Amino acid sequence: MLTQGPHDGAKVALFLGDHLISILRDDFDHISYPNLWDLPGGGRDAGETAFETVAREVREELGLILPADAVLWESAFPANDGLGKWVAFFVAQLPTVAVNDVVLGDEGQRWALYDLHTFIGLPNRVPSYGTRLRRWMAEAGELGV
Repeated sequence: MLTQGPHDGAKVALFLGDHLISILRDDFDHISYPNLWDLPGGGRDAGETAFETVAREVREELGLILPADAVLWESAFPANDGLGKWVAFFVAQLPTVAVNDVVLGDEGQRWALYDLHTFIGLPNRVPSYGTRLRRWMAEAGELGV
């Protein structure tokens, strides 16, 4: 596994069928990337593996259960806000019907579904996701295509 060991946090490009789910971050000055479209995930709790972090965050942020066998790809990237820190980045897919189970948690303004290329092209998304998603596409070929 590429994402083992101490990590700062974990994010997931989570597809519900062939659409990516994204959360519009709160618009508070004290948070990173206010009012930008984000992917589910967040900071690590003590003792968590990278997958445990992202699975917990998906449950807290969207009310969805992310099983390990839903993961299609994973990698590690430097953290956006700290030298020497790294974050896990996963790509996972749940069935389209999972959209019926989405319940926005207490962070974020709203959620939306995007076509992959539309999400990458958004001018108001967390900047690092374009590079991460393009790397996944180069290595894995987009949802098994």
